[in-house]
Amino acid sequence: MPRRVVPKERVRALNSKVAELLSLYLNLTPSAITPDMVRGVADDAGITRERAYAMLLSMMCGVDPYRDGAGEDEKTLYYNYFAPMVHELDAAQFESDPYYKNIKIPEKTVGKWRLTNMTLAPCEAFVCNDFVVTDRGELIPQIGYFMREFRYPAILEDGREWMTLMPNETVTTLPSVERAHGKVLTYGLGLGYFAYMASRKESVESVTVVELSRDAASLFETEILPQFECRDKIKVVVADAVEYARTAAVADAPDFIFADIWHDAADGPELYHTFKSFEPLYPPSTEFAYWLEDTILCYDDKSLWG
Repeated sequence: MPRRVVPKERVRALNSKVAELLSLYLNLTPSAITPDMVRGVADDAGITRERAYAMLLSMMCGVDPYRDGAGEDEKTLYYNYFAPMVHELDAAQFESDPYYKNIKIPEKTVGKWRLTNMTLAPCEAFVCNDFVVTDRGELIPQIGYFMREFRYPAILEDGREWMTLMPNETVTTLPSVERAHGKVLTYGLGLGYFAYMASRKESVESVTVVELSRDAASLFETEILPQFECRDKIKVVVADAVEYARTAAVADAPDFIFADIWHDAADGPELYHTFKSFEPLYPPSTEFAYWLEDTILCYDDKSLWG
């Protein structure tokens, strides 16, 4: 595929443009593409389904490099961004994750918190990983889809998705699970995915989870934690994460700390930098990890944006 080489200042504008176009699509019409559309384009053009999906997605976003009179920006947006951003994912691969296989999420509400299960429609678009940053400074979002329906657990706060166990959450959390060892401390409970996966490791002695909401902690402790094989390793502390990180956690000196209390990378920078500022309070042996750190740093880097 012919990638375009453009000046760096133009790359910054294109980064902003593609983020704007995708945000509109994902928020307003994420299910506009259907399996029949993907198969039809793939068969007619003799291309892969993934390539067909990328073409359909770009056109849904108003970018058609093949139309008569298409400009250079339109071609660059497609070849440099839309073509490499799309990934057809295998639903069965994610469903084989130990949490998906072993933990059943009931329909239950406590206060403003609700445990539930949600579905992705076949070919519904979703963010599936952190940005890829090229050597030219292009920020390429990573968009995934499944060819069949995909069911996933979620916890809602006042009807709003607070944490969902979609592929993006598992993919971006597992690197921190792999690093976890010894006495582990994590900020943010969600559905307990990190706590579950970390507790299964022989190298992990204990997992302390700090959660602000007493109701969310209660839901977890009554409905989810009893299903964990290594539940005796896990302790839930109801507290403000920032205050806990500044005081109690320093005294306890964990071996590994994982922070995941932001909804997404866009609202993460302030809290991320707050937690980073506490690192010198801990022994040199304490290791730190932050959910979506690479993408948060992309949002921080103003040289990447127009």
